[in-house]
Amino acid sequence: MAQHYFDPEPGAAHRPGTVDLVLPDLHLRLGTDSGVFSPDQVDLGTRILLDTVPPPPPRGRLLDVGCGYGPIALAMARRAPAAAVLGVDVNTRALDLARANAAANGIANARFAAVTDTSDDSDGELDGPFDALWSNPPIRVGKAALHTLLRTWLARLSPGAHAHLVVHRHLGADSLHRWLDAHGHPAERVASRSGYRVLRTGAPEHPPRPPGATCR
Repeated sequence: MAQHYFDPEPGAAHRPGTVDLVLPDLHLRLGTDSGVFSPDQVDLGTRILLDTVPPPPPRGRLLDVGCGYGPIALAMARRAPAAAVLGVDVNTRALDLARANAAANGIANARFAAVTDTSDDSDGELDGPFDALWSNPPIRVGKAALHTLLRTWLARLSPGAHAHLVVHRHLGADSLHRWLDAHGHPAERVASRSGYRVLRTGAPEHPPRPPGATCR
């Protein structure tokens, strides 16, 4: 059976390696392995996102959805050392790597959690609210799953907080932009490079009313 980076338990034989994330303001050496997203180099879309996003809020709770082995979450944490960063993924191999990468780079303000297991979420950590979201989202899970994922996490943003998403135009960046606009998340293209679009959006404009609520 084909293995995907969004499989919770990759069965691919281990092939450990390292990659370097080098940006003007930071240098991280990251451990990788087979069965995770972009194991041979930091994905170009991730690099473009990190090159173009504004600085994260200096405090608060920051989120990386589909964190893989941690480049985005760890860059957020390094740039905002007083903030608490959460990276989430379904891939347990990637999450183990992200935790090891945080320790190896001396980053203590990043935590990583499996989104399919909330047994250790008694404090509601996954519920938010979050003050920023950066993501190279898992486009290859398919549109339905991607839309569900985005609806879930965008709804957990604080009022006025922004999400920055990077997607290649050949993988549906422009259709995703239209979908966000049509589903209460007005989006703006804030960067475009090498075919990648960086989209900025936020929480729903009109959050759903709780059960039993009536219109006035």
